[in-house]
Amino acid sequence: MKTTKRAALTLMAILALSACSQNEKYDESAALGANAANGAIVPGSANDPASPAYFQASVGDRVLFLVDQSTLTDEARLVLNGQAQWLSTNSDYQAVIEGHADEQGTREYNLALGARRANAVREYLVTQGVAASRLKTVTYGKERPIEICSTESCYAKNRRSVTVLAAGAIS
Repeated sequence: MKTTKRAALTLMAILALSACSQNEKYDESAALGANAANGAIVPGSANDPASPAYFQASVGDRVLFLVDQSTLTDEARLVLNGQAQWLSTNSDYQAVIEGHADEQGTREYNLALGARRANAVREYLVTQGVAASRLKTVTYGKERPIEICSTESCYAKNRRSVTVLAAGAIS
């Protein structure tokens, strides 16, 4: 009797587990992956031209600055032209422009430098047709580095402005 009970319990456990593994629900993530592989636009993904993911990956959300400078380089203007075009096409989005600095110098100096960098980006986007009311600036100075080390390659990555998108109104 014990053997029959044990066999019955084992059979029930196997049946229960096999029922769990045969989930025939629609798998949205698999479908999205298949659509992306077929070249279809997946809403909200990096291949959707109206998404923040596309903005970040394809247009570029940051520009870099030279040491102690808030003047836009030619490379920065090229990225900002793309940002202005994207923002003009996608008018539902607002942007917060973050100004950053490297770790050299005082906190106060770098906060002011970050503010000048963010304002330079904002003003450029406005000259390219983006409504000033859709753009806000904030400075972080040296408080949010991407890289932490004492080499020029790290410093260069931290001398930046980042355009962060937000849907709807920004406060």
